[in-house]
Amino acid sequence: MTVKNKKFFSVLLLVSGSFLGYVLWRLLSPVEVIAVHQRNNFSDVLVKNFPFTDRGKISWWLKNKEILKTKYNIPQPASYGNFTIMFWSFGDGYKEEGKYDRLCFKDMKTKVNCIEKDAIFSVNNDSQNRIHFTVYDGDNYLLKENGEVVEYEYE
Repeated sequence: MTVKNKKFFSVLLLVSGSFLGYVLWRLLSPVEVIAVHQRNNFSDVLVKNFPFTDRGKISWWLKNKEILKTKYNIPQPASYGNFTIMFWSFGDGYKEEGKYDRLCFKDMKTKVNCIEKDAIFSVNNDSQNRIHFTVYDGDNYLLKENGEVVEYEYE
């Protein structure tokens, strides 16, 4: 093996190791709920380290829905029973409204009460009380009565 090939493989190994380390760190970092903002039957949950995959997001919800209910009292259904929970990336934190189309929370009595609109995941129910999941890359899922989660096309 030539010196040139050794340098190439050393750099490749370093880059690959760094990437693998980052991926492992992200996978092992727990989801952090930064804040919950409530508007009628809509809950906005600001999170860091949310799972990457659709399956990971849905699994996280199924494992943590009781904790969210106990700790944050969500979901809070309307009188007719429907609710929506939106999970947003907290990103760089709260900002002033300034920029067009930021999501601002009126329950905060400060000018620094907005986030960039970076929706990750939502959970809602329908008139038949079925639970729907939306992952913001365009995929929709339904939680069936038997506990199975199936993908479906939103109409």
